[in-house]
Amino acid sequence: MNATTYLEGIKKQFLYYKSLGEKTIDQIVDYDRLFWQYNKDCNSISTIVKHLWGNMKSRWTDFLTSDGEKEWRARDAEFENDIKTKEELLAKWNEGWQCLFEALDSVNETNFDQPIYIRNIEHSITEAINRQLAHYSYHVGQIVFLGKMICDEDWQSLSIAKGASKSFNEKRFAQPKHKAHYTDKLIKGK
Repeated sequence: MNATTYLEGIKKQFLYYKSLGEKTIDQIVDYDRLFWQYNKDCNSISTIVKHLWGNMKSRWTDFLTSDGEKEWRARDAEFENDIKTKEELLAKWNEGWQCLFEALDSVNETNFDQPIYIRNIEHSITEAINRQLAHYSYHVGQIVFLGKMICDEDWQSLSIAKGASKSFNEKRFAQPKHKAHYTDKLIKGK
């Protein structure tokens, strides 16, 4: 697999996780619930978004030229539940993702083999990107789980709903074999 193919696929995976977070936030009609914590040691959706934002800004700013753990990052402050509005939460969410996608757009065949450092540990570009994909999917999963708890019976599944696997598979297998990224229809909500 070449760099271009890898980058196209990884961008789709990041978009998929971004869309899961957004679809969860959209289902929470009582905005105060975005700041709810199960207990004082647990994170709210808002706190997780703030942590993702801080991590993304640190890891992806000057991705090709500076260590991914920036001196200006205040990681411990990311876990303070102090975002006050849904608008502030969404601004941080979008700023973090924008930083990520701009950094990915800066990677190409000519710089794909250069090392990336995170806390002075050398990573290949694929290792650094895959590390962040795993980290973000972990936290988006937490957001989705909290969203399901908050919405309770009003929750609308973001994947194949319980009991719907057979009909989902029938639709997929009714199509001829083809080349596509597995997230293509999932991002669009189909």
